[in-house]
Amino acid sequence: MDLKKLTRNPLIYVAVIGLLFVGGFLLISNLAGPKQITTQEGLKLLAGETVTQVINTDGDQRVDMTLSKEFEGSKTVQFYYVEARAADVVAAIDEANPKEGYNDAVPRASWFDGFLSLLIPMLLLGLLFWWLLSSMQGGGGKVMQFGKSKAKLVNKETPTVTFADVAGADEAIEELHEIKEFLQDPAKFQAIGARIPKGVLLYGPPGTGKTLLARAVAGEAGAPFYSISGSDFVEMFVGVGASRVRDLFNQAKENAPAIIFIDEIDAVGRHRGAGLGGGNDEREQTLNQMLVEMDGFDPNANVIVIAATNRPDILDPALLRPGRFDRQIGVDAPDLKGRQRILEVHAKGKPLSKSVDLEVVARKTPGFTGADLANVLNEAALLTARSNAQLIDNRALDEAIDRVIAGPQRRTRVMKDKEKLITAYHEGGHALAAAAMNYTDPVTKITILPRGKALGYTMVLPLDDKYSVTRNELQDQLTYAMGGRVAEEIVFHDPTTGASNDIEKATSIARKMVLEYGMTTELGPVKLGSEGGEPFAGRDMGRGREYSESIAERVDVEVRALIEQAHNEAYQVISDNRDILDKLALALLEEETLDHNRIAEIFTDVRKLPERPLWLSSDERPVSERPPIEVPKKDVSLAASVEAPAAAPRTQSGSAGAGHARPATA
Repeated sequence: MDLKKLTRNPLIYVAVIGLLFVGGFLLISNLAGPKQITTQEGLKLLAGETVTQVINTDGDQRVDMTLSKEFEGSKTVQFYYVEARAADVVAAIDEANPKEGYNDAVPRASWFDGFLSLLIPMLLLGLLFWWLLSSMQGGGGKVMQFGKSKAKLVNKETPTVTFADVAGADEAIEELHEIKEFLQDPAKFQAIGARIPKGVLLYGPPGTGKTLLARAVAGEAGAPFYSISGSDFVEMFVGVGASRVRDLFNQAKENAPAIIFIDEIDAVGRHRGAGLGGGNDEREQTLNQMLVEMDGFDPNANVIVIAATNRPDILDPALLRPGRFDRQIGVDAPDLKGRQRILEVHAKGKPLSKSVDLEVVARKTPGFTGADLANVLNEAALLTARSNAQLIDNRALDEAIDRVIAGPQRRTRVMKDKEKLITAYHEGGHALAAAAMNYTDPVTKITILPRGKALGYTMVLPLDDKYSVTRNELQDQLTYAMGGRVAEEIVFHDPTTGASNDIEKATSIARKMVLEYGMTTELGPVKLGSEGGEPFAGRDMGRGREYSESIAERVDVEVRALIEQAHNEAYQVISDNRDILDKLALALLEEETLDHNRIAEIFTDVRKLPERPLWLSSDERPVSERPPIEVPKKDVSLAASVEAPAAAPRTQSGSAGAGHARPATA
């Protein structure tokens, strides 16, 4: 048991004080009060000659006697009697006829006793309520600070993170550099009439380094840095969150210029009035107060707010307008060079073998975020330590990448020969379909070892980073996804449930091609329906479908046609290369895992599928025979200084766009 935590509990002190009070009262009463004797001894004393005064208390059934001689060391004694013996006691007192007389006392409650009887329960209830409040606030010292901010002020003793520790987010660092320069030299901006953004919103997928960037700002800036989570504003009592927002901004204004960092701002900044049953009063009051503080009646407040979120789409529009969050910076997954720099940052302090090339590791991890890459190196270090080795080699890094993509290897799962054979043909079908297509990325790894939820997986990696996908590439992905199912149909004539994940991914790609990308002749370039995904808190519930039943039927027909075309292409590829499929399955049964060199050796004689016919969005439009212009060659120094804007990252089937896994059968 934690003694420090136990001593912070106020109930412990209340119990100790109560025990001391009761013990002291009993001790004093025993020392100063009359000596208590038995009823028999009391009647004998009344029958003797030593009793000088008697007081008989009604209700308590108690007799107090004063003696002329000490009895067992005391001249004042008392005894109690039962109701049935009351007549005998009264008769004994009458016969004793003490010299100083006797008296009958009827006790009456004093006003002080009544006051104490009311005061003590009220004090106990007050202490209990105080303890409950202090428990909710994280300590007894914060009871009177229920509405105070929970923001942490980053001081000089806190381990600092600088921009040198952040890699793969050059644009975000450049934008945040302005804030650092403004805090250090505001006159430079004010001289030309520039106003620094009041708010900077960092948004992007989890693990891309948004919080790390904020910590780097704290390490670089010489201004006070207040850090708080969006959930710290939300309490069960209405008005507490708004009070904490006011207190936070008051603290920042007193120490201006200052920076406030709010992590996971979507916990408090969600769209107002949305959801089932209306909005949330506490959260909306907190958001209203934040809106006023960020752009209210005090335009000269020199406070900069930096916030981070994974869901910018659910934030309130009033929070995102210019004047509040003037600048919104996307922090996406890094490109090849960014991944290499991130690996170099996280490789510091880790002994790498001379054969390890971090550029090769970066090429093997497309779509990985900074957190994923840090996890890869950490897993590799753990595996190296587990094997009692001294250097992290390529084998440990490859295993770490597989762990991040598909989970740890299931060495205890023993498959029968028949099921292992089906898995070999299934993964071989995927790899063969990918190798025979004209627009797919190269196959780099195939394994039939169970890993995570998968019985095996095929890894397809792009040679370079891609930010857009063509129609032919999407159709090749459909064919690649159907390759495992088709291999089972051709070889065993009895497909298994292992293709359920393949069918799910293929259907998702085909539906997006029809609904979002406009890649069908029948429906054309029309976006049908809203963005996919879960409706936020009932915001989209109750909205009807944006297209008719006849259009929905045509959508289903087009999706089915795309899947059926991919099915037929996979069937043709595997039928034409059946000998290579058998050879690949045999190699998988013997070696269990094949690398890109072994795969290239087996696929030397693969017959590729012919090019698809030219697709036109409409047969009525003439086909242009004019080719595109040639890309001009740029100077190396100029190309290094000018970077093209990145489009949305491409994700392949599988984790991080890096592979295809066959799930375990149901």
